[in-house]
This record gives sequence, C-alpha cells and structure tokens, in this order.
Amino acid sequence: MSFSIEHFEQLALSAPLLETLKELGYEAPSPIQAATIPSMLEGYDVLGQAQTGTGKTAAFALPILERLNLSNREPQALVLTPTRELAIQVAEAFQGYARHIPGFHVLPIYGGQSMSLQLRHLRRGMHVVVGTPGRVMDHLRRETLSLAALRTVVLDEADEMLRMGFIDDVDWILEQTPAEKQVALFSATMPEPIRRVAHRHLQDPREVKIETRTATVATVRQRYCQVGSQHKLDALTRVLEVEDADAILIFVRTKIAATELAERLEARGYPSAALHGDMTQALREKTIEQLRGGNLDIVVATDVAARGLDVQRISHVINYDIPYDTEAYIHRIGRTGRAGRAGDAILFIAPRELRLLRAIEKATRQPIERMPLPTPEAITGHRLAQFKQQIGEVFNTQDLGFFQELIAEVEREQEMNAHDIAAALTYLAQRERPFQFEDAIPKDAEKERERPPGRPVREGRIRGERSSRDSARDSADFDKIRYRIDVGREHGATPQNIMGAIANEAGIEGRYIGRIEIHDDYSTVDLPDGMPLEIFQHLKRVRVRQQMLNIRRFDGVEPERRRPGRPKVERLSGNREQPVERKPMRRRPAQPSVDS
Repeated sequence: MSFSIEHFEQLALSAPLLETLKELGYEAPSPIQAATIPSMLEGYDVLGQAQTGTGKTAAFALPILERLNLSNREPQALVLTPTRELAIQVAEAFQGYARHIPGFHVLPIYGGQSMSLQLRHLRRGMHVVVGTPGRVMDHLRRETLSLAALRTVVLDEADEMLRMGFIDDVDWILEQTPAEKQVALFSATMPEPIRRVAHRHLQDPREVKIETRTATVATVRQRYCQVGSQHKLDALTRVLEVEDADAILIFVRTKIAATELAERLEARGYPSAALHGDMTQALREKTIEQLRGGNLDIVVATDVAARGLDVQRISHVINYDIPYDTEAYIHRIGRTGRAGRAGDAILFIAPRELRLLRAIEKATRQPIERMPLPTPEAITGHRLAQFKQQIGEVFNTQDLGFFQELIAEVEREQEMNAHDIAAALTYLAQRERPFQFEDAIPKDAEKERERPPGRPVREGRIRGERSSRDSARDSADFDKIRYRIDVGREHGATPQNIMGAIANEAGIEGRYIGRIEIHDDYSTVDLPDGMPLEIFQHLKRVRVRQQMLNIRRFDGVEPERRRPGRPKVERLSGNREQPVERKPMRRRPAQPSVDS
C-alpha cells in the first residue's frame, strides 16, 4: 500500500474532523494513519503491525467517528485495551477528536472504577466504549452492555493482552459480537496466538506493517527529564539555563504550540522564533538563515517544518512534546550531531507518557538516560560562574582606565571602598536577571521527580488524596501475604493469566506481585501486606479462565477495614498492643470517566 498521502485533506474525512485536526495543529498523517484510515473508511478489516508511538489511536478513532450514527445511542464501536491507563488515554483521544461533533459520547470501563458509575453512564447511552477485557466481560455477563448495534471492534496492543493472559478473554468477547462487523487488530508483534485470533475473526483484512528505523545518530547523547505538563515551561527554562548550547531546536507537536512556546520564551528573556507549516517560504528561509548565522539561537519547530533542516551549529534538540511516532523521534534528534560532531537530545516526558518512552527505547534499541532536573541552586551556581568568567574576560581584553578613574571618584565622593562599590555594581548588573534563580515548580514536584524510573507519579493528584483501591501498590520490599484463589491447572490457568488479572483489576504493578504457584484445582499468590478490604472484595469477583478467583488468605484470616490513619496493630506477648511501623503504601487516584 502506498503511503503517499501527505495531508489529512487527502483523506475522506468530514469538515468537523478536519477542523479539529487543524486546531490541534496536526500537519500530516503518520504512515500508519495514511495506510489505515482509508481502509477502515471503506469498511475493510485491518491487521496492523506497528509499535506503540506510531499514531495508532488516530488511525482507528478518526474513521470510527466518521462512520458513527449519532442518533443511535447504543455502542457502535468497542475498543479493547490491555490496561486501564491505555483505556483512559484512548477515550480521551476520542473525546478530543470529536470536539466539533455535538452529542458524541464515549465511556472508558475498567476494573477499579465504580461499577454503579459505569452502569449509570451506560444507561444514558454511549456511541463508543473503550475497556479492558475483564470489565467488558463483567458487563456482558450482567447484560448491562449491549453489542447489538456494534459496527466496529478494535483490539489495541494485542501482544500486550497476550502477555497479560487476556487473549482468551478477547476471543470470548469477540464471539459475543455481531457476525457483521469491522475488526481492526493492532499489535507490535504477531506471535502465533494473535494470528489465530486474527484468522478466526478478521475477514480478508488489509495488512499494514510499519517498519521502524532502529538506527539513531551515534554521536547524540540522549536524555529524558520526567516532569508534569503543568511544569514543562519552567523545566525548559531550567534546562536552557545550565546547558552549554550553541543553537537549540525545540520540537512540539502542533503549529499553535510552536507559536505559543516561542512567544513565552521571548517573554522570559530567551530570543526565539517559531518554525511551522503555516509560515511563508520567505519567512521560513529567513528564520533558518538567522539560526545558521548565529543571529538566533532558539527555534521552536514542528516535525513537518523541520524536514530537511540542516544547520551545523545545532548542538541541542529538545523534545518539549514527546512524539507519538517513534520515526519522528529519530528524525528529530538527527538534526543534531551532524558531520561527526557531538550532539545532545533531551526529551521531556510526563509520568503518564512513560510507555511512549519505553516504545522509543525499544524501537531505537538504545537506552535513554534519566536526567535530573537542574535545581535552583545549580542554576544560581551556573549564573555566578558565568558572571565571574565575564569579569575575567573583560579584565583581560578591555582598556578599563576610564572606569578605574570613575571608581576612584566614587570612592572619594561617596566615602566608600572599592569592595562596596563592586558589590553595588554587581547588584545593578544582575537586577534584570537575578543570580538567585526561582521558578514556579513546587518543592513537592521536585521530590516526585526524584522517584526512581518505573514508579511514575500520576498527574493531577490532589495533595493528600488517596484511593483505597490503589493502596495495594507498594514498594517491592513490603511484607507479603499468601492468598489462595479458586483457579488452577485443571481450569487452564497460567501465572501470566493470574498476574494479568490482578495487575489490571487491582492496580498492583506486576513487580509487586510475588510468587504464583499453580495447583490442580487452586493456586496461591503472594501479595503485599495491608491490602484494603475494598480491593480484597473486588478480587473475589474477578474471573480467570471463566473461573471466579474467590480470593482469600491462605491462613484463613480475613482483612479488616481500618479507619484512615489508624496504625496496624499486632498483639504481642503480655497481652499488650504495639503499633507496627509500616511504610505508607503508594496509591493512585481514581481515574474519572470520560463522558460529555
């Protein structure tokens, strides 16, 4: 299939969707979008092989939105995802693309969210449902989710669903869908179990395979800085302060963002210019010449505008917005490290985008090192060092006779010594740009960024807000409790099945799930001590291989509901009670549903 489509206007999309894409600043479809959107609009099934970060969501969301019957409030599209995080992201993407489609409704459904809330939204009517396999199965068994009007099913990241033990559940869900429907399956790899699912449920699919380049510039040092989106501008300011750069190319996703960021950097005292697709060729060439000639040091660009850009003095590429397409990342960082020179590539990433970072590392086969955000103290030290260096350079290169006479005159008239005069002049010199650096990133955020990789902090958390369902997420050195579950070898259960179900339904990361032993008619699993009663009760009803877990402690002790803030108590000898010191369990805030 040809990927010669260069503009979204070449696709058969309606005016509301094209208007949204223009507002979002999307300039050109990615290869998987250019290949998938026409096929899905024509009604074909699609078998897509592409890495995370290639723009898959828009590839299936846009044609689904194009073909909706908004007067029918029954679900017309079902998107299955391996994790609740991805379900929320996909639902948010649908909502964003449909901003000019009045009356559109999408709902993410996943374990850990209130079932009554989901039921209430489903009764109101939804056009698109995005969910994890376990919760979708729950609704189908309860007959609270009707698939009678379903026209499209999307399996997103099928290889992840296979790895987490959900592929049989996906197969069961597909069997409950109407015979006449469109199916789109996306997977980074195509192992045999996924091909079997595709063979059973896809009819004469169009196959799309996006090859990802794996070579990056060897002379480019790659680093990433984890920071929430609300603090990115301040983080960028810190990086610009301490990096010894010649010229800097900053990448953003959209034309609007390029203009806004350049203006905000200008306001902070960093001369900058935007480079995007709406600029005239003359203005584009002028900007590039200023950059090449040293009259401009910072350019904020979009991917399309930077195509073919070759400026030798670009020492740094900063990915202010992480690209959804791994190929775009490779093209971006290739703008530095030219002609054998060393270059630096810095990537800003929000905690919820860590999966995109891992996709880039996987595609490039190169690790990206974590970069601590420069502290205010480090920036103050850097500014002072620069000032001292400037003093030395001026002293060694300039004729200071006139100024020395002026200082002597001030000494006599003001009865001041030269040391005090120098201090006053230093104050005046730094008044516009104080040596002591301060910005708006709170100290709380500074602590969050020091968490080790792999333990992201969710954006949008209200200080002190905790969800009981997420309290089972814990550090790996917590005491473990052994639990028994009513699913075993005779039911076809595997450790992957069990780990996937617990991780997805209880929000417990796989690395906090301990030893799993499979027996004939039951299994045991070690989980962190201190599991709240709400999670315990929810896990009782979770199913693996169509079998309810009915989880319970192996020693027969039931967990207690403890009042918030009350320490856990163990009984010691002498009939005395002593509080047991435990580390507080990290919790994740409950995610809201996406519905308008």
